[in-house]
Amino acid sequence: MELISSAERNRLFDRFKHDAFHLELRDDYSVPGERGPFESWLKGENVDYAYLTPWARLVEQAARRGMTVRRVRVVTEPLSPYIQWEHATTILNEQAGEAIRWLPRHLLPAGATFPFDGRDWWLYDDRLLAVGHFDPDGRVLGSEIIEDPGAVAQCLRVRDLLWATAIPHTEYKP
Repeated sequence: MELISSAERNRLFDRFKHDAFHLELRDDYSVPGERGPFESWLKGENVDYAYLTPWARLVEQAARRGMTVRRVRVVTEPLSPYIQWEHATTILNEQAGEAIRWLPRHLLPAGATFPFDGRDWWLYDDRLLAVGHFDPDGRVLGSEIIEDPGAVAQCLRVRDLLWATAIPHTEYKP
């Protein structure tokens, strides 16, 4: 299986025309570029959020083109420290133009199942998937590109079910 890098996956934003949807299922996404800001946040110190600038620009550009960028975070309550930090910083994503909703695992609809062994994925324009792969320590290995109509249809069903069930960020009070 061939994996593309996070940078290559982000370049898919240049190709999509209508919608990008991200499903997050992990309770920790600690990556080296966020270690300093995360540790500062844990200590109650001022945080330099400059590391988010490239992402914010990407979302802002998509929004200016009339695209929708959405994300559902399926989370375990009580929230892990990393997810607490994500919750505290989500306003920055939303200011850039991304819509984010939260879904505590205990509120998952009956019968909800996750394709790809519960891996995270991006769905672009209801036709292309970028499925995330992580090593056992949680480090990002890359994304697998899938265009199989059956897999896409399964993800469309999951996306629509979870988006309708999930709680908008401004209303989610963990």
